[in-house]
Amino acid sequence: MQDSVAAPSMPPAGARDDARVIGVIGLAHGTSHFFHLILAPLFPWLKEAFGLSFAELGLLVTVFFVVSGVGQALAGFVVDRIGAVPVLLFALAAFVVAACGLAASTHYAWLMLFAAIAGVGNAPFHPVDYSIMNERVSAPRLGRAYAVHGVTGSLGWAAAPVFLVGIAQPFGWRAAAAGAGALAAVVLLVVWRHRALLEGVHRAPAREARAAQAAGGAAYTLAFLRLPAVWLSFAFFFSWAVALGGVQTFGPEASKALHAVPVELAALCVTAYMLANAGGMLVGGFLLADPARSERMIATGFGVAVLVALLIGFSAVPGWSVPLLFAAMGLGAGIAGPSRDLLVKRATPPGATGRVYGMVYSGLDVGMAVSPAAFGVMMDAGRPALVWLGIALFQGLLILSAVNIGRVTAPRAPAGAA
Repeated sequence: MQDSVAAPSMPPAGARDDARVIGVIGLAHGTSHFFHLILAPLFPWLKEAFGLSFAELGLLVTVFFVVSGVGQALAGFVVDRIGAVPVLLFALAAFVVAACGLAASTHYAWLMLFAAIAGVGNAPFHPVDYSIMNERVSAPRLGRAYAVHGVTGSLGWAAAPVFLVGIAQPFGWRAAAAGAGALAAVVLLVVWRHRALLEGVHRAPAREARAAQAAGGAAYTLAFLRLPAVWLSFAFFFSWAVALGGVQTFGPEASKALHAVPVELAALCVTAYMLANAGGMLVGGFLLADPARSERMIATGFGVAVLVALLIGFSAVPGWSVPLLFAAMGLGAGIAGPSRDLLVKRATPPGATGRVYGMVYSGLDVGMAVSPAAFGVMMDAGRPALVWLGIALFQGLLILSAVNIGRVTAPRAPAGAA
């Protein structure tokens, strides 16, 4: 009789494991996005402490993303070869070293060095994250995993300015950088504690990949580079990153120059953008019931973002409204996010997840590398409106890129079909 008594209602073991994997990877992904902004919120303090120009400040971010972009393309091969968990632990450890080194820096060259080390840490995250999720999360929950992954990235971006500025104002920029290092150390411990759950993610696929590579050599390993969709996806992420880099680095400063935005409101602009971006991703995931809507949703979301960017750059809006406009732009871009990820998944051939995601997302790093220095030059020239024109232009290019990706990845009717 006792055996017939129903157990208390609990999620099945598979659901609990999926939730833990999604949570741990989401936390790590949020940390990587937090470190995208380890420098930009501290620009006012670094400018004064080291006597730097806007272009020199932008160059620090450029170094971060150049290193990350090159490393990300290579990291995909490493993940496919040895597995994701060791690479993830290494990346988080690099963040700890970089943040503590930035806190102790006494010269611009040291800032440059530790910005590069932070870029090394950032490089593996997308091939690592998507490899783990695709292997460890069950198919019915994979869409939720992608949504949480995107939201945690936006939350990491949103948290960085508040965290760093909140510490830097009372305690100084060095304390803020050290606090970021402590945060990365905590996440490293969390991932280490859950390594048994994540371990073995790529053991069987790695053996298969090595066998296939031995049979086909470099031709097998690099075959994915012949796919037009991979390069179109790279161009999409490049354009997205140039626009986003402008928003994150000099968007608030350009808005202050154009609309006399108070300092305390300017500090909230990026946070407002990222929080709205996270909410937009949830909305976009809900609306994307039909994958055929992907291109239309990207066009709608980024169309709104283009209009808002032009409004900030070329109209007389009150300073208090600028954070709200940042939020509207973030919402539009966020709604397009799940559709973006679906296009990349459609462009990925079986057995090449790490390599494709590493290559495609390196476009994000290349764009982020180009963006700060270019927009910094515009700011040094006293042309803040050009910053917003550039942001609008590259958001517009996203629509064109998405249409082309959809065209080359759309399923074709069988030969002879009516």
